Amino acid sequence: MKGVKKADLPTKTCPVCSRPFTWRKKWERVWGEVKYCSDRCRNDARRRGERPESDTSRS
Repeated sequence: MKGVKKADLPTKTCPVCSRPFTWRKKWERVWGEVKYCSDRCRNDARRRGERPESDTSRS
């Protein structure tokens, strides 16, 4: 994704907070697995009983 403008980066919507979040360099190899926008949302999902797919979705 080198040379891509920030406005052109892919986005997803967090299922916990319903906010959009954009691609990050550290998610480059696992972008398909990223589900939550942050560790806080991932932990909130666990508390609510949702099961995260994997722990590789850390922000």
